[in-house]
Amino acid sequence: MAAAVDLLPSAAESREGYQRTSFKHWVDADRDGCSTRAKVLIEESRVQPTIEPGCKVTAGQWFSFYDGVTVTAPGGLDIDHMVPLAEAWDSGASAWTPERREAYANDLDADSSLVAVTARTNRSKADQDPADWLPPLLDGAARTPRAIATKLRWLEPDYTPE
Repeated sequence: MAAAVDLLPSAAESREGYQRTSFKHWVDADRDGCSTRAKVLIEESRVQPTIEPGCKVTAGQWFSFYDGVTVTAPGGLDIDHMVPLAEAWDSGASAWTPERREAYANDLDADSSLVAVTARTNRSKADQDPADWLPPLLDGAARTPRAIATKLRWLEPDYTPE
């Protein structure tokens, strides 16, 4: 993991100008009727989820690996950006186009980018990175590699989301 950390670009971080709304998220990028949030819920449900018209996920079974809680109502879940939007901003997303920030906020190309977790635990994390916040159930070894992988994909100068 240390070798992967060494690959990350190093620069001074700045939160200047950050607004969560700079990252349009939970869009339906492929226009199939399901938002990014719905797709993550459908993918991560441990049972066949109940989906109403308009791709509204109303029931399923999700395991929040941050705190070991099983949830059956999607309203109790947040979709967590493994690297919070504010941390991405600090790490270079401030210079991205709005389209690239939208692609980042809705990244379904890697399982490590977005994860369904209990809303309570996710909100205790807020916009902290793995160096500042670790889930109650996991040690740093579980969250940190996912965050590093996400940063390597998105902060690599030649990376272009599909």
